[in-house]
Amino acid sequence: MAKKGHSEEQILRALRQAEGGTRVADICREHGISEATYYIWKKKYSGLGLSELRELRQLREENSKLKHLVADLSLDRHILQEIVQKKL
Repeated sequence: MAKKGHSEEQILRALRQAEGGTRVADICREHGISEATYYIWKKKYSGLGLSELRELRQLREENSKLKHLVADLSLDRHILQEIVQKKL
């Protein structure tokens, strides 16, 4: 199974390198990302520590799972309502 995205450590390392004075183009080449990706990371994650970034990512994953669960349950409810209406 392919890995999704970069680890929290990689994201923070890239952001810290830029704060240290390394050129953005060099950072992007080193990490294999586009400059647009770098600036998206900067916008989302600047000022966060490693533990905060991990917690944020975990919360986003949990939120995604819950949204899928709600969608599945709503679909099941809708199907059951149609079955009941057809029986009446």
